Amino acid sequence: MDRLTLTRIVKERQLPLLLSATRRLVTPMYRAAFLAAAARSGVLGRLAVRPCDLQTLAHSLDVDQHAEELRTWLDIGVRLGELAWFDDTYRLRSRTAKALARPGREPVAAALEEVLRFHLPVLLEAPQMLRDGRRLSLSDQDGQVIARSTRVVEPFVEEAVRRTLDRDRPLRLLEVGCGAGTYVRLAAQLNPRLTALAIDLQDEVAAEAAENMAVWGLAGRVQTRQGDLRTLIAEPQFDLVTLHNNIYYFPPGDRVDVLRKARSLLAPGGRLLLTTACRGGNLGLEVLNLWFTHADFGGPLPTIEDLVRQLDDAGFAQVTTRRLIPGDQFHAVVGVNAPAGRP
Repeated sequence: MDRLTLTRIVKERQLPLLLSATRRLVTPMYRAAFLAAAARSGVLGRLAVRPCDLQTLAHSLDVDQHAEELRTWLDIGVRLGELAWFDDTYRLRSRTAKALARPGREPVAAALEEVLRFHLPVLLEAPQMLRDGRRLSLSDQDGQVIARSTRVVEPFVEEAVRRTLDRDRPLRLLEVGCGAGTYVRLAAQLNPRLTALAIDLQDEVAAEAAENMAVWGLAGRVQTRQGDLRTLIAEPQFDLVTLHNNIYYFPPGDRVDVLRKARSLLAPGGRLLLTTACRGGNLGLEVLNLWFTHADFGGPLPTIEDLVRQLDDAGFAQVTTRRLIPGDQFHAVVGVNAPAGRP
């Protein structure tokens, strides 16, 4: 490096800024992207069982003909400190990689992938989207990733289901936006006489849920299909309608009508259980709110006050709310389809 170059670097200070930004901002994003891909591809799970050489990993990913390209990717994982290379094998190194590789951690890995694939782009593109008048569409999501990532709040939603579900009589459930079907499965376990209709807007998500029902031995009790609550044709026979993590898929101006349609499908005395993130929560929820603010479907996350008012306007009685996550804006709301002449 000659004196002129050194003088310019010192004067402009761009290189020190770039090095600082890379260390503090860029490298963590690289790590997150590598870990999300390694989890989704199964590399973390395989390395959790035992160290593997390159050929074994290439064969497990069905990329035998591209082993050297795979090595380039794996070696970045080594540079990032997530993997180690020892005795001609790759192995897990970081605590995060080892934690994500444990059974049952798939929702965390999916949540990480959701942040990278959906949250970061809207943060990057929001000003330009406003200038261009461009909106996000349902096709900009991967429904299967979203279905897996929302399972990070599964314990809290399950608590709401346990508190609401009748267990001592036959019960007919309608689940709107069923995702992978885990909450329908829980309901069926809690009430052996329960039958259900589970619908989801996205074909691939509904298909995955149907496959899960077959694996879980519930195909005879649970009908699963693609469907939209707004156009669903069914008798008012359901004892419980549930909407988990999806009220913001409906535009704010439509939500009262959506809730009114849900009430029309309930038998007298039937209940609606709605669980949702609300505005004013943690940073991740605020970015989720940003995403739906820029979508051509749905709309911003509600406030809890919004939901109570909308259930009232839809004709529900005895509306109650419960904060599911202490200190955060994640709530359950229950309303009753009161029989005629009763409050």
